Amino acid sequence: MSRREERPPEKRAAFELPAALERPRADPSMKRPISTTSGAALVLLRVAAGLYWLVTVALDWSSWVSVYDDDPADLTPELLGVTLVVFLVVVGGFLLGEAVFGLLILRGRNFPRVVVMVFAVLSISTAFTGWWAQGQDIRVGTTLVTLALDILILLALSSRSAAAYAHRRRRD
Repeated sequence: MSRREERPPEKRAAFELPAALERPRADPSMKRPISTTSGAALVLLRVAAGLYWLVTVALDWSSWVSVYDDDPADLTPELLGVTLVVFLVVVGGFLLGEAVFGLLILRGRNFPRVVVMVFAVLSISTAFTGWWAQGQDIRVGTTLVTLALDILILLALSSRSAAAYAHRRRRD
């Protein structure tokens, strides 16, 4: 194998025309690039941040629910327990799916890489919309950590080397 085949794809210039873009080379023997490893690690860090948030919300569930209820007297302990279980199952299932996608990205799968990047774009857009339209604060205690992780995930997984690694088994 020559030295040329072992090097990761070259970086593009910011002003490169879209017509000049080429499809990443498929090289089955390509080693996992640092961008893929760091992207998968960031996805798993985002899952950990989600678990921390989930535990924080679960410990103070009654005050979270009372914000959205007009008559707090309607909140029976049974209703609070049922809604908490449903909430934990839904959010926990989502976090489990994201963790599986992080591991699949580490293995070099393309579909999870694209889904995670789309989710990151939606998450960033939601945070921006909340800040712009509703004046929501972006602080460490609210959305700053997840927003930063989403931006870093996009940067890592959209790199040329991550795309080439995800496409390495593809036959042209």
